[in-house]
Amino acid sequence: MPDERLSRLAELVDPERIVPATVDIVDIAGLVRGASKGEGLGNQFLGNIRETNAIIHVLRCFDNDNITHVDGSIDPVRDKETIDMELCLKDLETVDKRLDKERKAAKVGSREAQAACQALEKAKSALEEFLPVRTVAFTDDENDVISSLQLLTAKPILYVCNVDDTSAASGNQYVEQVRQAIQGEDAQLIIISAQTEADIAELETYEEKQMFLEDLGLKESGCNRLIKAIYSLLNLETFITAGEMEVKAWTYRKGWKAPQCAGVIHTDFEKGFIRAEVIKYEDYIKYGSEAAVREAGKLGVEGKEYVVQDGDIMHFRFNV
Repeated sequence: MPDERLSRLAELVDPERIVPATVDIVDIAGLVRGASKGEGLGNQFLGNIRETNAIIHVLRCFDNDNITHVDGSIDPVRDKETIDMELCLKDLETVDKRLDKERKAAKVGSREAQAACQALEKAKSALEEFLPVRTVAFTDDENDVISSLQLLTAKPILYVCNVDDTSAASGNQYVEQVRQAIQGEDAQLIIISAQTEADIAELETYEEKQMFLEDLGLKESGCNRLIKAIYSLLNLETFITAGEMEVKAWTYRKGWKAPQCAGVIHTDFEKGFIRAEVIKYEDYIKYGSEAAVREAGKLGVEGKEYVVQDGDIMHFRFNV
């Protein structure tokens, strides 16, 4: 997870090592038309997707006669719909199986089953129209039912439009077509040129890479933007610990309170949580050290209800 804050803190703290947060991005190949019925890698492919927290869907948004397309023409919206159809068909199969079970229970008077049927019928209606489940508005109780199914189309999704070099900064007509197609889908979109990324990877120094990016009108590489976009898509944020041994980024879910974040480091920290000492990143950079921050009265002492903020530099006090 690219994080410039770690480097700046390391300049002040001079730790033995820097440990960034991580995101695993897995390339799953093999989806073809009919995958929901077992074509190609079929069930293996769909099973692999089910294990993920989110989906990155890369769409070809460039013309190049030397690179053939399986369908013979460039149409990212059609490509998107092909994948959507396969995922919807697989989810429909899953929903139908569960619906049969809940209907039987509902007939003998189970109120829980009756409520489940209502949620499942909503999902079924959307899937029959080849609409992803994430487009459906569910109540909290209905969400509990749907979440238990691990539906493929309920997962958050990021569309990556793979463009040519000249379109890397602002996109092209294909990107606009995709943007229109995903309206109302609660999905994110970013633009990347895979060719540009390959060229950047061959450059040796940071300075060369930055000059190359600036020439294309870009502030940072597509890879960095992709990782950050996925981090945000999963509703994740970072708190930091900084000491002589290491400056380390820790991943937590947005909205978590101090004890939960303490538990990310060690379960004992959460169980025996007493308080959290918090320094805002901007204050650490401004004053230059933890001691100077304390002297300036900028170190916050927070209790169990404190909602951790992205970039907080934290020290936990606990007793087990």
